[in-house]
Amino acid sequence: MNEKELVRKILSGEKKAIDCLYSYYKKGLLHFIGQKVADKKDAEEILQDTFISAFDSLPIFQHKSLLMTWLKAIAKHEVADFYRRKKIKTILFSHFPILEKIIDKALGPDLAIQEKELKIKVWLTLKNLSEGYRKILRLKYIDGLSMAQIADKLNITVKAVESRLFRARLAFQKIFVQDKTISQKDWQIFLTTFDQRELPF
Repeated sequence: MNEKELVRKILSGEKKAIDCLYSYYKKGLLHFIGQKVADKKDAEEILQDTFISAFDSLPIFQHKSLLMTWLKAIAKHEVADFYRRKKIKTILFSHFPILEKIIDKALGPDLAIQEKELKIKVWLTLKNLSEGYRKILRLKYIDGLSMAQIADKLNITVKAVESRLFRARLAFQKIFVQDKTISQKDWQIFLTTFDQRELPF
């Protein structure tokens, strides 16, 4: 499959094409990022962020360069953004700080939301994801398991975990950035839940 055909299929929503993009370019991009970021876990997160940013920008990709060249340019930006966030980072999530990487990416640097509003938005977003996506995000970002441990637990390959996590993060971000009004009922359920330090899913 050539690059134009791959992009066309991704834009039409074919999951196999999304997985193909991830699988084909993952190794080269991870090596590229690893040359700039020493920590392997950070490099893997930046890789995920790179693919999510690429997916968002794919409709305007005009094939003026090779897809890998374009992806590396995005990865370079994500690495710079990683170091910027690391430098200015403040603790926003006392109850589940492990989710900060997802939220930080979804919010961007200029969006100001109160801490409780951020937390309830996370909860509502997770509630609206499929059980499969909720589960893999929970294992990775709440339980803090490695890719290999998640693969073990779900009885799938590490490669499958990476692809599924990528799609779950993409789905999370798409729902999270939607402008939805938080109802009074949601507030009450959420605040009661967090008083008990439990997640309602």
